[in-house]
Amino acid sequence: MSALTVALPPVPSLIVGPVTHTRHRPVRHAFRYTAYQWLVDLAELPRLRGPLAWVSGFSADDHLDRGRLGGGIRGDLVRFLAGRGVSVAQDDRVIMLANARVLGYVFDPLTVFWVLRRSESSTTQVRAVVLEVHNTYGERHAYVLDLDARGRSSVDKDFYVSPFNDATGRYAVSLVLEPGRVRVTVGLDREGERVVTAVTEGEPRAATPRTVARTALRYAFMPQMVSLLIRLHGIKLWRRLPLLPRPPHSEEQLR
Repeated sequence: MSALTVALPPVPSLIVGPVTHTRHRPVRHAFRYTAYQWLVDLAELPRLRGPLAWVSGFSADDHLDRGRLGGGIRGDLVRFLAGRGVSVAQDDRVIMLANARVLGYVFDPLTVFWVLRRSESSTTQVRAVVLEVHNTYGERHAYVLDLDARGRSSVDKDFYVSPFNDATGRYAVSLVLEPGRVRVTVGLDREGERVVTAVTEGEPRAATPRTVARTALRYAFMPQMVSLLIRLHGIKLWRRLPLLPRPPHSEEQLR
């Protein structure tokens, strides 16, 4: 069990704020845009009606083992953790930070799952954290994090994400889950040097129908735009960096 305790924002919430991605070497390249993600409880996923249902879809097919054995996203997460020696109690709460489907489409570069022990106090103990990474080739991979009391962890990279980075190196991860702020920082280190830093952060906003409508209109087609931006910046880097071969990847490790 992690030594970390957190104080939850309202759930469900929209986390609206900047996403920054900085490549430090071998060439420097950075971009920044404003985006939003959802912070939801897997036991109570949003069920919005009418047009809002088109911008708030969640499906087990978009995560982990694609709901293959039932139980939805939570069922997949419980089985994934059990296979790695972490048991999830029936009354544990599972909070997910992710993109929702918009008009049936989603691209979710990074999903975070917090498994939390139920508590009546203002803070909740973190039992486990899983980081799920998706690449633009339709593949996914998940890492179990062992967070310290400051929300920090590191884990070996073993999944091909970018055509300009192989699957070597180590991720340095820092997570913040607070009533007024959610922040995820992932740095890729190789041979003692920082190669890439990615940060997503924002202030939680309770996901009322009005807030969802206003946010979806202001940041229209969010998953589609994220996917497009990644590809556009990839084209810019393609002129400056060699492409590295993509090794075969099996989703067996997600089961």
